[in-house]
Amino acid sequence: MHDVVAFADRPGAGSAAELLSVANIEVRYQGTILVLKNVSLHVAPGEIVALLGSNGAGKSTTLKAISSLIQSEEGRVTEGAIRFDGMNIENDDPVRTVRRGVVQVMEGRRALEHMSVEQNLLVASAATRMNKAAIRRSIEEVYALFPVLAEFRNRQSGYLSGGQQQMMVIGRALMTRPKLLLLDEPSLGLSPLLVSTIFEAIARINREIGTAILVVEQNARVALKHAHRGYVLENGRIVMEGTRAELLNNEDLKEFYLGIGASGSAKTYRDIKHYRRRRRWLG
Repeated sequence: MHDVVAFADRPGAGSAAELLSVANIEVRYQGTILVLKNVSLHVAPGEIVALLGSNGAGKSTTLKAISSLIQSEEGRVTEGAIRFDGMNIENDDPVRTVRRGVVQVMEGRRALEHMSVEQNLLVASAATRMNKAAIRRSIEEVYALFPVLAEFRNRQSGYLSGGQQQMMVIGRALMTRPKLLLLDEPSLGLSPLLVSTIFEAIARINREIGTAILVVEQNARVALKHAHRGYVLENGRIVMEGTRAELLNNEDLKEFYLGIGASGSAKTYRDIKHYRRRRRWLG
């Protein structure tokens, strides 16, 4: 039994207002390897929702199940349902999922390094039915969001910095005009300054364009600073959920994901090992 923090004041309460609804899904790889069990979450229109957890918890698998990209890794949703904008999309064709309005930015940036920045952006438009004028407008909107990309539009993307590549792949996803953007570890390998820049851009995308965002992130502090709500995933199960304020004030989360113990000091490796043995909220 997991610790569900109450959040009666959450945006979009009620299934009618949910853009994405993941209901008790089970995911298996190669038909036998169970990775997710009874995972449920939802995202309302206009929300930023954070999915937190340690390495191997199943966060990336959850995103890939939603985007249908899990099929490229011999994975399938074997139980439960995923509904987006009123339609069931579990195990759907990935291109059709993009055209419905769900786009995932994979962990590790995945730039097409032999292509220029602008060519990377144009590639994404192939999954849409936009005309040339709409594609040009979308490119200019990406450049307005990330001015450095306009400066380097003709540069081979393999020569960009890690932060610039992260901006580019987010911009590439925006070229499809998604209703829901799935972000997998956007802060990975970036300096604190660049992490702040990327998350400020994520907040702008949500605020100015209205795109709903589900973000997987190990940096719980920065994710919750910008999210409306969040979930904690451990060993393939949701073990905690709540609003930003509720999660930031939760003692377990503060101690083991925000790195602050009861004394206010950072946790040591020994403390973390003790936590892994104890797993209070899983009892």
